[in-house]
Amino acid sequence: MSGHSAADRNQLLSEAVRLREAGRREEARERLVALSAALPLDAEVAYQAAWVHDTLGLEAEAVPYYERALSGSALAGDDRRGALLGLGSTYRILGRHEEAVATLTTGVAEFPDDNGLKAFLAMALYNTGRTHDAMQLLLTLLVTTTADPELAAYRPAIEEYAKDLDATME
Repeated sequence: MSGHSAADRNQLLSEAVRLREAGRREEARERLVALSAALPLDAEVAYQAAWVHDTLGLEAEAVPYYERALSGSALAGDDRRGALLGLGSTYRILGRHEEAVATLTTGVAEFPDDNGLKAFLAMALYNTGRTHDAMQLLLTLLVTTTADPELAAYRPAIEEYAKDLDATME
């Protein structure tokens, strides 16, 4: 582990996360960059480094850390979901819309119950000009998650219309 024992790694990572959570993001970033350089194959460290770059508005710098975090199978569960959403959203912000769609589509396939991923995918679809797909996804998301009884009453109609927004009565 390039001079870091597992205990050292865990302690350093925990300290950096605590700094980020306490709003001391630049200090956290410096520590995570150093830890990631020492442990380049550590997916969790890469994910935390990506996350702190994103919180600082350093989206372009976050991308390689996200990509490294997702490159293998070491990242799982909530961290993998967060990394897919983070990378997809970051690609979108950077104008890399096709990559955003691909990443977020993977996220929705792996985590079909995550509505956040679906919302970000809809935005990326819009950015690629796939407005029908974006609207279909958003309308379906809206009527399947709403607590508004007036909107819920129209759920069957909205779901049907969402399938083909261009259909008209002739």
